[in-house]
Amino acid sequence: MNAPSNPDDSHIHHGRVLSVSHSILAMLGLCFVVMLVAIDQTVVGTAMPTIVAELNGFELYAWVASAYFLTSIITVPIFGRLGDFYGRRYFVIISIVLFTVSSVACGLAQSMLQLVFARALQGVAGGMLVGTAFACIPDLFPSTQVRLRWQVMLSSAFGIANAIGPSLGGVLTEQYGWRSIFYVNVPIGLLSLYFVWRYLPLIRHHQAERIRLDWQGALLLVLGLACVQLLVELVPVHGANIWMLLLGLVGGVAFALLMWWEQRCVEPLLPPAMFRNPAQVALFIMATGLGFVMFSILFYAPLALQGGLQMRPQEAGLLVTPMVVSITVGSILNSRIVTRLSRPSRMLMVGLLLLLLTCAGLVLLDSHTPTWLFVCYTAVGGVGIGFIMPNLTIFSQEIAQRSMVGIATATLQSARMVGGMLGATIVGTLITYHYGNLVVALHTSVDASASTMLTDPQLLMSPERQALFLEHVPTIGQTVLSSAREALLQAVNFGMGLVLLVILCGFFMLRKVATIQFLKRR
Repeated sequence: MNAPSNPDDSHIHHGRVLSVSHSILAMLGLCFVVMLVAIDQTVVGTAMPTIVAELNGFELYAWVASAYFLTSIITVPIFGRLGDFYGRRYFVIISIVLFTVSSVACGLAQSMLQLVFARALQGVAGGMLVGTAFACIPDLFPSTQVRLRWQVMLSSAFGIANAIGPSLGGVLTEQYGWRSIFYVNVPIGLLSLYFVWRYLPLIRHHQAERIRLDWQGALLLVLGLACVQLLVELVPVHGANIWMLLLGLVGGVAFALLMWWEQRCVEPLLPPAMFRNPAQVALFIMATGLGFVMFSILFYAPLALQGGLQMRPQEAGLLVTPMVVSITVGSILNSRIVTRLSRPSRMLMVGLLLLLLTCAGLVLLDSHTPTWLFVCYTAVGGVGIGFIMPNLTIFSQEIAQRSMVGIATATLQSARMVGGMLGATIVGTLITYHYGNLVVALHTSVDASASTMLTDPQLLMSPERQALFLEHVPTIGQTVLSSAREALLQAVNFGMGLVLLVILCGFFMLRKVATIQFLKRR
């Protein structure tokens, strides 16, 4: 194989030089992997009402998503570390096969419980993919400057998948049934499997003769994260009762034992040295905050549009789409700018400022806000995320030792998932609580049955429920509904206020990463 003329665009793996074309085809396989995960996450939400209508079991509605996130969050750091030991190629291949098979299992589910279990299996595969695929990039491109240019391919694939996911889910569900949204993963999985199997090289950084796996640490991490996930899901439903307190205690003990054990383990799953670097810890915290902000906006901006401003789901989806498209735009701009800066962390500051502007606009959102201004808010926020998200990964990989790149990347991805999980749940709880308080004054105007319906924000997004409500309150029903919509908008404004505070906390973390430079690897 002939070496390309530009030495920065080629490098040696196991004694042979990978050409530009070989690297492109390997990256193409990783792009299909990213699209596999991203499309799956976005199409499911669109189809969920149809799925529940056919399979029943509304009480398991949230667990279709939660089962996936729980197993993903747990497996990302585990397989990120295993990839450092054994090389990532085989784990990427296994995860593609498992993800494709579990997608078929989701499509064949005959009950909500079966679907939840299939989604949990799919989450294991998704965690393996995220934990290993993203860490393949520094393996293929050791030079930071070259890596940033190539990472645009992954960012573009992620942005395209997110942009088409909701619309694709709606079209497939309407034309071919909800099961087709899972079957669409099969051709994407086969494409990614071909390119990864053919072109992704096997690279191992850990050369120990005998590898000792930290299964004790893995089990403690599983237990701790499972307790966090269950607390986030169950506390809003059951309150802070004795069982929730016990669950929190078990989780706290698991994390305490994990910290104690990792200090004494020969080959720890989460190397303590990685957490002794204040800049690395700051990046993990910022990743958690970014997940909190991003998922809060993506989950609850559509709620304000549909419930507060009476838009149809398709209209709301189109107005939020500029945000996910702008993430790709921001990532491309970032790759062109960040390596030219003497202080690359300035891109994080610009990204935070753009997100701050977006959240300030959402806090002030009301029924008189022009549509074009809302689109500007979401587009600006997307560019801000594009300035932050790839840099967190690049900076973390730059700080980490070569043998810890996989676990550092995986920990960063897990932190963002945990932040998204917390943001979606905490902000949702605040919105529901604040909405309930605001509509209390409306209860005196309606009878008991209508009052019960009014406390559920779903009323404002369901024409069938609204028609039933107007049967109970025929004279002042429309006036009451208008007041409820204003209450929902104010509740979303209140929830976005918390998101604003999280962004402000991000500025304090910037001080820890201000000195990061792009260094050449030895």
